[in-house]
Amino acid sequence: MALPLLPTSLVGSYAQPDWLIDREALAGRFPPRTRMKELWRVPEQYLEQAWDDATVYAIAEQERAGLDIITDGEMRRESYSNRFATALDGVDLDSHGTALDRSGEPVPVPRVTGEIRRRHAVQVRDVQFLREHASPGKAIKITVPGPFTMSQQAQDDFYGDGEKLALAYAGAVNEEIKDLFAAGCDVVQLDEPYMQARPDKARQYGLKALERALDGVVGTTALHICFGYAHLIHERPEGYSFLPELGASEVQQISIETAQSNLDTSVLETLPGKAIILGVLDLSTHAVEEPEIVAARIRRALPHVDVSRLIIAPDCGLKYLPREVAFGKMKAMADGAAIVRAELS
Repeated sequence: MALPLLPTSLVGSYAQPDWLIDREALAGRFPPRTRMKELWRVPEQYLEQAWDDATVYAIAEQERAGLDIITDGEMRRESYSNRFATALDGVDLDSHGTALDRSGEPVPVPRVTGEIRRRHAVQVRDVQFLREHASPGKAIKITVPGPFTMSQQAQDDFYGDGEKLALAYAGAVNEEIKDLFAAGCDVVQLDEPYMQARPDKARQYGLKALERALDGVVGTTALHICFGYAHLIHERPEGYSFLPELGASEVQQISIETAQSNLDTSVLETLPGKAIILGVLDLSTHAVEEPEIVAARIRRALPHVDVSRLIIAPDCGLKYLPREVAFGKMKAMADGAAIVRAELS
């Protein structure tokens, strides 16, 4: 689909309504790796309808803000990863395991007790619903958890080898991605925050898992790598510990954060040929940026990457922000991109 210069998009998630999910309980803990159905405020027999209604709302808010690439806002998810990770064969859902989160805290995680397989498509209906309710002509994007990150968010009681586990997850992700494109998705994004959190293991086998996940895939793929939700991970490093390595990968778009960390954007020069999903919203504060602040953050990237390869986005997902703050920031992002677009036209 034809997109304007400096198209705008969410990374993935949008603020979920309070009537849908217990936001206070959600915000008071690390993103769940196992299922936490008690977070939902809606009785289970009405939950599918509630998810649909919340998704319609998220789509409408993105379009009202002026975004060019639309997501489903991840309204159906307790976290970015657990819905897919717990829908696979080979995982014991009744007796979870334990693993260290990126903060070093032990958290409940899926326990792998058999061969990881995808028993059915997990998010195809999500794409079909998004396509049906987004305005005609709008590009749409969906996210899936990356295989390396899922391997780090699991207790392996079967494979006994981190690389084998990651490659098994990659096979399931590969099948899902192909089905998502077949369902009409324009962009499929893999979320791989643990490549930044655990760069040594990412170099050992994370890239191999990514290659397996993208094997035979036809369509535009993206990869999001970040420092963690600002709501939970407050300190930001000066730069990425794992980024140039993605330059040789098959993924076409790399999503990075630059706003909160005030990242030295010269690092973008290490990713020639990749489209850059440029994070320009600081999610550590509820203060809504002025559009000119967003424009200035976009301008910082222009000496280092051709403007035709830039997509404008938040630093990370908007899941933990209050709804009015999430919309305000999203609108400021679209307006800031419009300022720079006008300057370049």
